[in-house]
Amino acid sequence: MNLLKSTKSLSVVATAIPTRKANSSQSLKTVGLAVVQRGLKEIPRVPSLTTLNCLKWEAEFSFISYGVRIGIRVNEARVLERLPDYLPPGWEHSASPDVDQLYSLIGDESNYQLWRDREILAEASLLENILHTLDTDLRLQIGMLVQDRLFVHAGVVGWRGRAIVIPGRSFSGKTTLTAALVQAGATYYSDEYAVFDWQGGVYPYPRRLAIREWEGEQEVKRQCTAEELGGTVGTEPLPVGLVVHVQYELNQVWCPQEISAGEAVLALLDNTIVARTRPEFALSILPGVVSHALRIAGKRGEAAAVAVALLRQLDDWIECSKVCK
Repeated sequence: MNLLKSTKSLSVVATAIPTRKANSSQSLKTVGLAVVQRGLKEIPRVPSLTTLNCLKWEAEFSFISYGVRIGIRVNEARVLERLPDYLPPGWEHSASPDVDQLYSLIGDESNYQLWRDREILAEASLLENILHTLDTDLRLQIGMLVQDRLFVHAGVVGWRGRAIVIPGRSFSGKTTLTAALVQAGATYYSDEYAVFDWQGGVYPYPRRLAIREWEGEQEVKRQCTAEELGGTVGTEPLPVGLVVHVQYELNQVWCPQEISAGEAVLALLDNTIVARTRPEFALSILPGVVSHALRIAGKRGEAAAVAVALLRQLDDWIECSKVCK
């Protein structure tokens, strides 16, 4: 794809319609400012790419994250002001005219649609709901398209120059445990993705923590920063010192068992975004992640006590490693 004009800030730019690269299966027509804007009701449920490009786009924005180039175009320029809160950690403005993924956000004040290429991702009356979908899909697409990093669903903190990695999907309790570790003094790295390089080092992915809480009988998500928990955010990659494969169970006594390197790799692979699409890539990195780390698994009860126990266990392992050398 190609963005004919890119922004260097979130300011409005002259309308330009993105076009695909020449080797794409379908090309888009460039449409000028004179095109009449169409209402949402006129857009087919599964339109052609040309149909989307016959809309009047008031503004566009492109950025890069982990080497993946993303373009976003909107028919209401005010939407760009909301974007920074929904972009992935570490994003940077892109001056390149080419993008790997193109999003189209269409709105008419009473209804909004979000498209990725020609696939509709969401339709809602509230812009907030659309932006949350954009946030989720951006992170997933970047994790799938990145070429030199491996994204694994996990909580990550730093402790004494080593990373503690807690693989797990939503509702596994990883965010609660990650927050407890930060409150116990660990450095915050991520509550969503562990981002590994070829050498097995893990990089910061410091989104706000999404902590689930109960208000009466209703579960709600509270967004908070590491600083609000009394912690700090890591800035440098770390070698992994501890892999914790854990599940929450009410009133469970923490009694972890050491697991093999192979079991730890499987636990990480089960939470890897590209496990099915690029298994060879994942398996070229994960053994290096666990090879020099302590690896444990078990069921936990309340997070606060387990967090303290994990930090002590990593302390003991670090001291033992020094003696063994």
